[in-house]
Amino acid sequence: MFDRLLKSKVSIAIGIVWLFHISALIGVYLGYFDWFIEKTPLNLCVCLLLFFYVYPLNETKQVIVFAIFFIGGMFAEWLGVNYKLLFGTYAYGNNFGPKLDGVPLLIGCYWALLTFVTASILDYTQFRIWIKALLGASLMVIMDFFMEHSAPAFDFWAFEGNIVPLQNYITWFLLALLFHGILRVLKIEGNRPFSLNLYLAQFLFFLCFYF
Repeated sequence: MFDRLLKSKVSIAIGIVWLFHISALIGVYLGYFDWFIEKTPLNLCVCLLLFFYVYPLNETKQVIVFAIFFIGGMFAEWLGVNYKLLFGTYAYGNNFGPKLDGVPLLIGCYWALLTFVTASILDYTQFRIWIKALLGASLMVIMDFFMEHSAPAFDFWAFEGNIVPLQNYITWFLLALLFHGILRVLKIEGNRPFSLNLYLAQFLFFLCFYF
């Protein structure tokens, strides 16, 4: 009975994820670019709520780690935005939600969300822990690579001269690797089907705007 309820809950969450992303793609291609892109914070909030709904974060350890990733992501981005450290010279636009000293709160959530999601995807494999951490960090960098292409046009963020420096990807990888290492050491696992579908939905969304 419990397994059926869980599968039903996960199926509904996956359906909502694809509905939002496909609707946004269709809307943008039909000419409603500004309207849909401005709803990016809403989309991310929905994905975050669905993540909390099905993952789930039902242990103190998981909640604490999620908070650590949020704070760590926010602090790294704060150093980048205000002191031009780690990522390069860049600034956030107006379509990523409310900011704290120039850094959108949602980017901290996204660091945590993407770490948990990519880690869950690797739980499908039987690789050693350190390989899972490396691959998980790589998945995060791949997502960032495709996001960087559309970020200025979406008014998410922009680098100086619209050139993304190599150090941005190096920092992404190293910080992601640290986060994944923490998850692996603490043996935190999540919902694999939801994580895979959320990652694929976002990846395909940004991939469509890359070409």
